Amino acid sequence: MRARLRSLRRRLGSAIIVGIFKNLSRLGALLPASRPAAHGLEVLRDLPYIDDGDPQHTLDVYRQKSREGLKPAVLYLHGGAFQFLSKDTHWLMGLLFARAGYVVFNANYRLAPKAKYPAAIEDACAALLWVKAHAVEYGADPERIVVAGESAGGNLALALVVAASFRRPEPFAQEVFDSGLRVVAAVPACGILQVTDIQRLARRRALPAFVNDRLVECSRGYLEDADTHPPLTLADPLCIIEEVESERPLPPVYTFVGTSDALLDDTRRLKRALDLREVPCEIRYYPKRVHAFHALYWDRAAQACWTEQFKVLEAWVNR
Repeated sequence: MRARLRSLRRRLGSAIIVGIFKNLSRLGALLPASRPAAHGLEVLRDLPYIDDGDPQHTLDVYRQKSREGLKPAVLYLHGGAFQFLSKDTHWLMGLLFARAGYVVFNANYRLAPKAKYPAAIEDACAALLWVKAHAVEYGADPERIVVAGESAGGNLALALVVAASFRRPEPFAQEVFDSGLRVVAAVPACGILQVTDIQRLARRRALPAFVNDRLVECSRGYLEDADTHPPLTLADPLCIIEEVESERPLPPVYTFVGTSDALLDDTRRLKRALDLREVPCEIRYYPKRVHAFHALYWDRAAQACWTEQFKVLEAWVNR
């Protein structure tokens, strides 16, 4: 009975969070300032990066209507515990990156629990290769690709860095590595960078039951009954960076996290690991801000976060 109650509590908690995020996204999209045309942007929707008719294998392209030369590209991977949300809920990220001068490829991917690991990272690899192959068609520079995402999407963004820099046994990661694709910068924002041993976060500091439920559900939904061999799995890109030597240099990394975020420690570990490798790494910590606070664009800290992000990235992508 207790197990059933815990399961019900977790499902109810997730439904509440997803409902809040989806409704905020829909309401925000109704504002005049949210319209791409108000910023001189256009959006090309539902382009397939795998031609199988699955809407989870599509992406949207956000770009400026007036373009001169090729612009840096961003492959953006949405968050949502590997189980929820989509490119459509994350229109704000596409709009803000495009307004800053990027051509944004805002991608869907298959979701758990229906599609367990490694479906999400397999799709992310396919999307990245599609962006490289088709970048010029959309006004983007295939030699200046940034990978970005928040939360679960931050995990996938960092896993793409691993696929491009480490020789891995997974066929989809091998394809990225063998393509010679170069990621010029990564933004694994407030990421869940190790999905296994999720209780490590609660062991480090006491977490509210509601927050711990979300973490457990994320890990179980993505990994339960999934094949996570070899031991250092792409579900844990942070562990690979901490423990394995890369064949190619890792790209510069910019990331941020609120100090009230349960995932704070993963970002701190990433900073330490990249410093040991002497990889350029800029991290910003925002006092008392919660998980994915940057999506709340009316908040001054969120606005400052986006401004600082674009300032740092510009130096890396245009050098």
